[in-house]
Amino acid sequence: MQAIDTEWSKTEQEVAKEAFDKAYEREITALMALVQEKAVAIAQLDDMWNLHDFLSAKRHDIDGKYDYRYSFLIFVFARLVKEEWLHITELEGLAQEKLAKIAALSRM
Repeated sequence: MQAIDTEWSKTEQEVAKEAFDKAYEREITALMALVQEKAVAIAQLDDMWNLHDFLSAKRHDIDGKYDYRYSFLIFVFARLVKEEWLHITELEGLAQEKLAKIAALSRM
């Protein structure tokens, strides 16, 4: 993924931060519910280590996905829209050019 050097207005920064935080909260809430289900189902030692491995992989994925550098936000938002953690309508307030790029990338 190559960085995009674009300017973000104050309004766009506010919209971006709110959308970013919403998507993160949604994904973390869903992950916590899934982990609780998996934890209840632990019946043997292998189950516990499988949960550990699952959590390690999810942490790596989430830490890499939620990159709030403005030069990467177009890609971050496109991925979040594609994965349905964010709705394109929650990005209203961004410049049309940015919205068009996010929409196009989310369909790839």
